[in-house]
Amino acid sequence: MIIRPAADADRAVIVDIVSPVLAAGETYAIDRDLDAAGVAAYWFMPAHEVFVAEEDGQVLGTYYLMANQRGGGAHVANCGYMTAPAAQGKGVARQMCLHSLARAKERGFRAMQFNHVVSSNSRAVALWQGLGFDIVGTLPKAFQHPVHGFVDSYVMFREL
Repeated sequence: MIIRPAADADRAVIVDIVSPVLAAGETYAIDRDLDAAGVAAYWFMPAHEVFVAEEDGQVLGTYYLMANQRGGGAHVANCGYMTAPAAQGKGVARQMCLHSLARAKERGFRAMQFNHVVSSNSRAVALWQGLGFDIVGTLPKAFQHPVHGFVDSYVMFREL
């Protein structure tokens, strides 16, 4: 598997990966009804440095890297990760996170923070904890899950 910067030719496959995740509304605090143009505008917003994980010419996942805040908070990175359904459970998200940690450090970030990790997304919570992230805050009932109702979200943090 290689992880490389996303190219214009990757846009359609990235939108195909991201769209159903956002539409499901189970893990991202983003509008669920975005059309393809809205999904692309979100994932490829100017603040996002976008990457893809690829194997044998097939895109298996994508992530973006950005500053979590501006000004005095610009030294902390933030990322969003998505894996293609056929590639889930194969370590793609783990590899993308490891890549993002290294890339964030290259860019001069001193830490990484995830602002809204949905507590019911137990696979992601366990993965991030396994990669050294701590839950530094709990946002009670901050996420409206389409199946579980109102659930907690975590703020997760790791120094680089």
